[in-house]
Amino acid sequence: MRLLYYTDQVYMHGGLERVLANKLNYFSEHTAIELHVITFQQENNLPCYPINNNVTFHDLNINYNRDISFLHPSNFKLASKHYSRLKAKIKQIKPDVIVVCNYEFGFYFIPLIAKKTIKIKEFHSSRHFNYLERLKNKNLLKEIKHKLSDYFESKYDYLVLLTTDEQHYFKTNNTVVIPNAIHNIGSEAAELNNKRVISAGRIAPVKGFEYLITAWKIVVETCPDWTLDIYGDGDSDYISQLQKQIETLDLKAQVCLKGATNHLESEMLDASIYVMSSLTECFPMVLLEAMACGLPILSFDCPNGPRHIITHNEDGLLVDYLNSEALAHSLIDMIKNPNKLKQLGIQAKENVQRLTDVNIMPKWLTLLLNKNDTTHV
Repeated sequence: MRLLYYTDQVYMHGGLERVLANKLNYFSEHTAIELHVITFQQENNLPCYPINNNVTFHDLNINYNRDISFLHPSNFKLASKHYSRLKAKIKQIKPDVIVVCNYEFGFYFIPLIAKKTIKIKEFHSSRHFNYLERLKNKNLLKEIKHKLSDYFESKYDYLVLLTTDEQHYFKTNNTVVIPNAIHNIGSEAAELNNKRVISAGRIAPVKGFEYLITAWKIVVETCPDWTLDIYGDGDSDYISQLQKQIETLDLKAQVCLKGATNHLESEMLDASIYVMSSLTECFPMVLLEAMACGLPILSFDCPNGPRHIITHNEDGLLVDYLNSEALAHSLIDMIKNPNKLKQLGIQAKENVQRLTDVNIMPKWLTLLLNKNDTTHV
């Protein structure tokens, strides 16, 4: 069997890139599947996460401007080149199955190019806000865009979603739910003795870090010797906004934007709480990684992923959506109750076992190898 993954790039740190690396390594180590990855903007960079050598990479070298929309004229004019190069590469590889990871031109091209190949579209983000937009917006152009998306989604054999909550956002009957899996859970666990809270992710407005910083102003009034470190890179304007907020709230000594790191696991092991303040998440890998390090989790109960990972008051806490004050008081509650903190951490490391690749990846194999049998997925 020849399996092809299609994505934009694998050199920038992110949940999608981590999930793809884990899947490729699992298939490489446990199956005889021939593995290929097509990217269109790798820019001669190495993958940011380790991937086994028997995976073959192909880059289409389409240099889109990532700071503007794909539909901007300067990007749109590259679409025909993208189509022709993608078509030629798929013809060369001759895959049995294509898995599409992104939602850009290639999502529309592949059903036109590979009509007889099994096609799977996997979703790595929640469709919550898109769904709300569809309900409210009567703009003709957006209506056309939504109908096109629905049409092309119907041309895929399967749409793989991360939670059951996501299924009602889709109009097709080809959805399957398979959650993300964590590849490795080591024996080490955070000692939870350091007065340090950590958060991480792409630095973008959807991550809601401004709510976390607002909450931290309340936290330091009670716990002045605790610090918050935020890891990641991304939107430069948003980063500047967050830095200004830190300075305005006089939190420079307690809150630090650390940038991206290749050693996030080590940083987690050196922390005592992991916190997430996102506006929406689907099934964030970073929560699985934090739990694997024995960190108790605190997260907004945002649509729709954290509630499928965190068991409230057992391995973490779910907090009222976008309520910075509630977030602050939950953090203070954790900090002031070290026995509770340690018990949450112990249970987090135990509970994440259900999401290891040994439990999740066989569901992918069922989908890939038995296309007419998804009863076990």
